[in-house]
Amino acid sequence: MGAERISSFTRDRLVFDVRDGGPVDGTPVFLLHGFPQDSRSWDAVSALLHARGYRTIAPDQRGYSPGARPRPRRAYRPSELTQDVVELIEQAGLGPVHLVGHDWGAAVAWQVAAQRPDLLRSLTALSVPHPAAFVRAMLTSSQGRKSRYMLFFQLPWLPERQLTSGKPWERSLRSTGMSPETAARDCERMRDRGAARGALNWYRAMMFASPRALRAKITVPALYVWSDGDRAIGPQGAALTPRFVAGPYTYEVLEGVSHWIPDEAPERLDALLARHFDAASATGN
Repeated sequence: MGAERISSFTRDRLVFDVRDGGPVDGTPVFLLHGFPQDSRSWDAVSALLHARGYRTIAPDQRGYSPGARPRPRRAYRPSELTQDVVELIEQAGLGPVHLVGHDWGAAVAWQVAAQRPDLLRSLTALSVPHPAAFVRAMLTSSQGRKSRYMLFFQLPWLPERQLTSGKPWERSLRSTGMSPETAARDCERMRDRGAARGALNWYRAMMFASPRALRAKITVPALYVWSDGDRAIGPQGAALTPRFVAGPYTYEVLEGVSHWIPDEAPERLDALLARHFDAASATGN
């Protein structure tokens, strides 16, 4: 695709919607959203990156794009989610890219960096630590209690009912620190039962993850950003993450910010990304 704008990409007959903005010849930054959001969660950050001369490419990932919602939960196993992003980067034909992920998007970004470092200039993970660090934190700290909602998401139909409930789900998101405007936006798509099922299947397919893949170390320049107002992710995973990073690594804490970093603190995140991207370029990545 190269210098052409990207509005979608196809993998295994699934069609993924893509937001492509900024200077078409700018250094590419790929942005991966988390649960229960979509590519719109990057709008504020993208505008700031465009002003710096970067091109941003943000897909609506598997389960979120209307044309990419397979029904079986096994279709959402981590290896498939990772390969979706790998193929998007390869099909875009833009060379090594900066990869940034938030929440579930961060989990996928860690795996892309571990498995295909040749595709990346740098990695940035927001909120979610390295997958192996997260699993250890769940087993050894209060992270297990914070993640109890994942057990509820394993149930049939009840979680879908919650996500499609409208105002009740909107209030639930606001209780985590999300603004009323953002909560209303993100509830809009989840009213579609197919979208809700696709989003929940990311959790239901966690059991299909490869333990060996989860433990793989990161060699590309990595930035991990955690916020101290995050009610879903505690600091324990951050403390364990350096064990799984073999390359240049930076850890930043955003004080007074909730889980929803891209929406809530775009200016602060933009500054961190600019510094990280410059450092990665200086090392030759």
